[in-house]
Order: sequence, then C-alpha cells, then structure tokens
Amino acid sequence: MITLEKVTKGFGKFKLHEITTEIPEGYICGLAGRNGAGKTTMLNLMLGLLKPDDGTLTIDGMRYEEEEKAIRNLLGCVLVDELFLPAMSLKDNAEYFGQYYEAYDAGLYEKYLSEFHLVPGKKFKALSKGEKLKCQFAFALAHHPKYLLLDEPTANFDPEFRKQFWEIVKAFIADGAHSVLLATHLTEDLDRMADFLLLLENGELVVSGDIESFRDRYRIVSGEDYLIRNLPKDWLIGSEKGTYGTKALVKNKKGIPEELVSVPPSIEKFMYYSKRNY
Repeated sequence: MITLEKVTKGFGKFKLHEITTEIPEGYICGLAGRNGAGKTTMLNLMLGLLKPDDGTLTIDGMRYEEEEKAIRNLLGCVLVDELFLPAMSLKDNAEYFGQYYEAYDAGLYEKYLSEFHLVPGKKFKALSKGEKLKCQFAFALAHHPKYLLLDEPTANFDPEFRKQFWEIVKAFIADGAHSVLLATHLTEDLDRMADFLLLLENGELVVSGDIESFRDRYRIVSGEDYLIRNLPKDWLIGSEKGTYGTKALVKNKKGIPEELVSVPPSIEKFMYYSKRNY
C-alpha cells in the first residue's frame, strides 16, 4: 500500500498541502485535477523524485530515506518527461536502465515492443511522442513492478492503442496484489475505468476514496432556479444559472425535490460545478 500522511510540498506560491490518503492494492486509482492542481508533484513525491517538506510517505511500509532500492523495485513509471537516453536504441536503453531493477526481464520487454509495433534497434529520439510513452510503458512492465505510476500516458495514444493499454492495465491488477495510479486530465477514462479516485484542487485533496462512494455522495441537479435556491445551503457546493434553468452540484441527501432532475456526477462535472459560486 502507498500511504501519505500530512504530506506537504511547496514551490514558490504553490503548495501541495497536508495530503493524507492510502492507495490500496488491487485498484486502478485515478489522480485527477485541473492543470496546476498538483498531480505531477504528487506523483513525483511517490516516485522519490521529490522529497516532502513535511509529512510521511511510505510504500509497503518503507521510506525512501531507508529503503530506496527496495522501493524502486516495486515501482514502474511512465512520465511526460522523457526518461530514456535519446541517442541510444530502445534495446540499449532497456539494457542500461534494466540493470538497476532486480526483476528486469529483457524477453518480456521485447515482447511488449513487438506488441506495440516498436523496433528495438530504433533510436529513442526518432520516436513520436506516443511511441516514446509506449516504450516507457513496455519497460515499466518488464521489471515486474507491484505499482504502476503513470502521468498522462493516454493523451498521446491513438484510440486503438488506448483500448490495448486499458486491457493491459486491467490484467495487471487482476490478482488483487497490484495497483495502478493514473494521473490524467482525460476524466472520461477515469469515469469508465477507475475504482478509486483522488481529486486535487489547488494543492488540496478534496476527494479520496472508491469511485462508487464518490458517485453516491454527490448529485448534479437541474431544474427551476428557485427550487435549487431553496435547498439547504449546506447541501449546495456550486451552481450555474442558464437560459432554461439552473444546474448545481449538491450533496446527495434525502429531500431533494422530485421536480429536480438528479444524476450522479461525472468527474468532469464535479470539477466544473465545484468552482461555480451559488
């Protein structure tokens, strides 16, 4: 399990503030938020690329300060920043970086390269953005990690490969002992595929829990403006008045008038209406 307890990290005016959460095993965990909300910072903290200013981060009970090598063997990652050396071939890159992972499997890496239609002898710098991410994904899988930490990978995948990607991810967690953390702005993917949701807003963790509990906890209601205005103030989170009525994000409570249309929110709708003043 990946555990964060009151983890804080600041950069100038931005601060990731006292993040407390646990990412359980056997889940596809979506990390969502607007640009600048802190998704990449949080991912980099988990990868040990940044150190918390305060708080505690552990992976399977281990801390980077004490067990960095053991932790790195548990983690596979795909980052927007290019990790491989541009002038080296895909095969040579994997041989070079693979030596740092105890369970690296060159045969498995080449199997994934073949499935992803990538040529082992091709230089990394000659790949497209999407191909570079596929290469990183192949390498991440090839050293048999327990956790996959992925930063915006699907944004650069074509629709056909995106389907293949999700099939691999589902197979990866199928035994209940592995987990995937996926940071993305493509929230429709998370609505369909995620089991667990972390939602950041301006460095604050506003949602942390399984996706079904999130859907049960909130509603998007729409209808006559006066009906929404008459709801208890502590139910209302955000609203927007349109030409033909008002829509609002509210807490799911008994007593929502039957005249209002009430549906569970998508992640995108939650993010949108949570910023609308009522």
